[in-house]
Order: sequence, then C-alpha cells, then structure tokens
Amino acid sequence: MSLLYSLARALDRISPAPIAYAHCDIPCGIYDPHHAQLAAHTVIRMIDLINQLEKPGPNATPEQRQEYTAKLARYVLVKEQHAEIAKNEVRILWGDYFKSDHVKTFPELHDLVWKTLKSASKARQEINLPAAEDLLKGTNDIASIFWKTKGLETITTKAPYPTERQTVYPRMK
Repeated sequence: MSLLYSLARALDRISPAPIAYAHCDIPCGIYDPHHAQLAAHTVIRMIDLINQLEKPGPNATPEQRQEYTAKLARYVLVKEQHAEIAKNEVRILWGDYFKSDHVKTFPELHDLVWKTLKSASKARQEINLPAAEDLLKGTNDIASIFWKTKGLETITTKAPYPTERQTVYPRMK
C-alpha cells in the first residue's frame, strides 16, 4: 500500500467526506413538484399538531412531562425534515428541470423559487404557520408553472390531507 493511499485512508477516518445525494443528474427527465407540495403539507400538519399539544400543568407527573416533550420533539423533527425536503425538491426543479426558456415564459419564476426557499427556511427554523402556508403557496405556484411547461392545465382543489389546504394537480387529458 502506498504512503499516499495510507495518508488518504487516515484522513478519511478523521474527517470522512459527506455523502452526496442527487435526484439523478443524468438527466432522467422524471421530475414532479408533488414531493415538495406533500412536504409543505407535512410542515403545516406538524405545526397544527404542535399547537394542539397540551402543555403539562404544574401538577403533571414526570411521565406526562416526558410524553409531552417526546411528542414535541418528534413533531419538530418531522417539521424540520419536511421543510428541508421541500427545499431540496424545489432546488432540483430549479437546477435540473427549469430552463432559460421557462424563465422567459414565466419571468416570475426566479423570484418565486427564491421566496419559496426562504419560506421553507423560515418554516424550518420556527413554529410559524404563516411561513408554512407561504411554503405551500410557493410549491403550488411552482407546480402550476411546472405543469404548464408540460402543456398540461392544472386544477386547484382541497387536498385529501388533514391540513385541508389547497393543492395544485395536473388535469390529465
């Protein structure tokens, strides 16, 4: 084994390289805004569940306090994970799918993506229902543009989730 190889292995043990994740970068041509929309609904739902949690009172047992803390921690974790999923899905659409022709046709797209990513960050950082709703609105607006670039009309309807918020779907011909 060469000295250089041994040195590289030792450095990798001390500070391993992060794992890189990607949609595919082939490009495969398979893109869909649905995961971003679903993640935004999940963020809203977790905020709803957080707001519905009953804080233990001064006479609560240690078990009741522990149950509250565990539920709160789980809801916050899922909220943050799904805000990041929404950001990642929007970044994939922005970086891999949307082209300069799309931006020419939809000049609001650049600002819309930027604001949606900012809303996702705020929804991740805070327990903030308006930010989560802005995230959903942004993902829905991106979905509408996405489907239009595919030549499909869209419909906006109440989602079949506990959030009961609007979601954009393609109208299949």
